[in-house]
Amino acid sequence: MTDPRVPMLPIDEATKRADTLGLNPQFASLSVFRILLHNQPVAKEIAKTLTTLLFDGNVLDVRLRELVIMRIGWKTGAVYEWTQHWRVARGLQISEEDLLAVRDWQNATTLTPADRAVLHATDDTLDHGHIQSDTWDECAKHIATEAERVELVIAIGNWIMFSQLLKSLNVPLEDDIEPWPPDGQPPINA
Repeated sequence: MTDPRVPMLPIDEATKRADTLGLNPQFASLSVFRILLHNQPVAKEIAKTLTTLLFDGNVLDVRLRELVIMRIGWKTGAVYEWTQHWRVARGLQISEEDLLAVRDWQNATTLTPADRAVLHATDDTLDHGHIQSDTWDECAKHIATEAERVELVIAIGNWIMFSQLLKSLNVPLEDDIEPWPPDGQPPINA
């Protein structure tokens, strides 16, 4: 990966800006926020959305959310997204086998019908800009509430946007992080 297109703030400056905005201090140590904090109002809103989707307001099953994020990271070649959410998903006890299955989910044998439905919805959005009708109907069989369905759409859109910003800004992984666990096989478009 080349250097970031916008320089990363030093951690002490990122921490100061995050504190001024009332952000979780953990955000300031992440490379992506060390870049985003150049635009504090945007960083604040992105942090708020992430906090809602990941912690405070999420209603979508976290397994499904993480499979969606992993698929987006894989299909778009967003090394940062794939690598960071590999760690998140493993922390949620999602198996390595299931995470690696998102690379070729159509032929994977370990995924549930709900997993397959949301991965199909993710591919529809990446390929067509929206979830196709048949795919939506399949998702609705497995995602019971309207709130969960809305969150699925928002989660897909949010992490597609994240993939774009991570790649466009050339956001590097943090110094102590190895990319693409566990087998190091990046997608062709990484």
